[in-house]
Amino acid sequence: MKKENAQTSERLVRIASGKATIEGSLSIPTSAKGIVLFAHGSGSSRFSPRNQYVAKVLNKAGFATLLIDLLTEEEEETDARTREFRFNIDLLAQRLIDATKWLKKNDDTASLTFAYFGGSTGAAAALIAAAKLPNDVATVVSRGGRPDLAMEHLPKVKAPVLLIIGGKDTAVIEMNREAMKHIPTETKLEIIPGATHLFEEPGKLEKVAELAADWFSKHLKKRTKQNR
Repeated sequence: MKKENAQTSERLVRIASGKATIEGSLSIPTSAKGIVLFAHGSGSSRFSPRNQYVAKVLNKAGFATLLIDLLTEEEEETDARTREFRFNIDLLAQRLIDATKWLKKNDDTASLTFAYFGGSTGAAAALIAAAKLPNDVATVVSRGGRPDLAMEHLPKVKAPVLLIIGGKDTAVIEMNREAMKHIPTETKLEIIPGATHLFEEPGKLEKVAELAADWFSKHLKKRTKQNR
């Protein structure tokens, strides 16, 4: 099903990944500058209000977005009971890679420049996927991410990386600082004072979206210009 308004077309997409089929919400503004694939963390989904809010801000800034469930509905139900999939970062990364390859073949998105926005464990999957697709991924933004779960892949990341952490998320701050030492490309750490892991405090998620939009504007434009 596809719906359109004056600025953005939106539709549900289904993407094959191995024996599984994963679903996502694809939004493409008119004259999109690039596309951002969202990789959410465990216990979340493409319907997460946090991810949807950031995606809308990016849409208004002229970026297409794909919010995708990296697990099937059955896998989500199993994970809720057993926690079997939430730390299977290699599986999540492969699903993200397959979604990227699907976008490369899709007529509406093939010409766009690709970037990732990852939250929590999804950020680790995004970094692994970026390491494995160095020619396809222009940049990565991590929100409250766990790059330590992708440590062996970090030296192969070629895309610039923005790490956004809440100032009260002290354990994750240290994990990100350590991970930065292993990423050879441009890397920036942004700590938002007063924010906890989910950025639920007033104004904090807005700051995340603002930082992400500015970062994508800089790095997706740069890659697009280089590719011309």
